Amino acid sequence: MDSRSSCVVVTGFGPFRQHLVNSSWEAVKELSKLGLGSDMDVELQTLQLPVDYREVKQRVTRIWKDLQPQFVVHVGVDPTAKAIFLEQCSKNRGYRDADIRGFRPECGMCLPDGPEVIASEVSMKAVSRRAAVQGVEVAFSRDAGRYVCDYAYYLSLHHGNGCAALIHVPPLSPRLPASLLGKALQVLIQEMLEEIEKRRAQNQKLSLCSSSRGEPTGGLLH
Repeated sequence: MDSRSSCVVVTGFGPFRQHLVNSSWEAVKELSKLGLGSDMDVELQTLQLPVDYREVKQRVTRIWKDLQPQFVVHVGVDPTAKAIFLEQCSKNRGYRDADIRGFRPECGMCLPDGPEVIASEVSMKAVSRRAAVQGVEVAFSRDAGRYVCDYAYYLSLHHGNGCAALIHVPPLSPRLPASLLGKALQVLIQEMLEEIEKRRAQNQKLSLCSSSRGEPTGGLLH
């Protein structure tokens, strides 16, 4: 963890199917204008990913290798959603829907030897309860949909040892403009980063306590 930079990467997705304007990228562009707040000691980088499994695999791998971010947030659109959903975990299998190039992952898998499920280090349920987002409901989910955004999430969870998130936003509408979704992303990501810091501080405290008693540092993590 200590080798990671202060960089936080947030990605949105480009057009696909009938979504010629993808609300995920519009929301991320608004977040880029807002930033994460002056009290957040992090560097925000925003990137657009294509709805393309092979490109996503290459780009997500490069994000983690080249930027070494402390946290990555992928933002995708849920075409049927009326609320923002925070995805707790990602699954390795079941990616059967074709991307914009008609490609499907071999055997419908992210990684042949990867675990069946990887969960985020962040408690999305806790964040959804705490975050005060104006104008839109926030909920958490355990089924991220098994499409390209879920695929990206699995890869980031794998590369980042759980230091990633996937946020599904609704399509744009007069009630849910990009400006509102961008502000919602700012609030939610702030909450996620604060939760990570609290959890790391708590784990460090537990490690110090166990070390002072002469116990193995892993003894409290079973």
